[in-house]
Amino acid sequence: MEILRATETWQRAGAYYVRIQAMAKKHHITLRQEFDDHDGEGTKYIVITDEDFPVATARMYGLDDHSVMIGRVVVLPEYRHQGLGSRAVTECEQWAREEGYARCVVESRDNKVGFYEKLGYALTGEDFIDGDTFRCVRMIKKL
Repeated sequence: MEILRATETWQRAGAYYVRIQAMAKKHHITLRQEFDDHDGEGTKYIVITDEDFPVATARMYGLDDHSVMIGRVVVLPEYRHQGLGSRAVTECEQWAREEGYARCVVESRDNKVGFYEKLGYALTGEDFIDGDTFRCVRMIKKL
């Protein structure tokens, strides 16, 4: 497995491919819902490949001078339970540290809270966020 910081179009296409296959298609999410205003300039993507084939991804973008949002953490179904989601998140965290951010924020689906807790994230105590596709909760981790 190789972890890429997607800086080129072909690498970002790998991130989009994983999201379309593992989220949009599976959960019947429209492309308009899956790809929002945060999929543009300034957004950074992690892509994990298996022999050059994209199998996992995550994205991150700045919220303010101190905080970065990590999201769209997705692993193809046949590659799940191998720690790739955790690797994508920790690589985002490392990149965020290098960029000078002090904390990471995630808006976790309510059924994925345990995944993020194992990575050191804590619930903020805010109300649930009902998005277009899933019910989520906000979690934070200091870097």
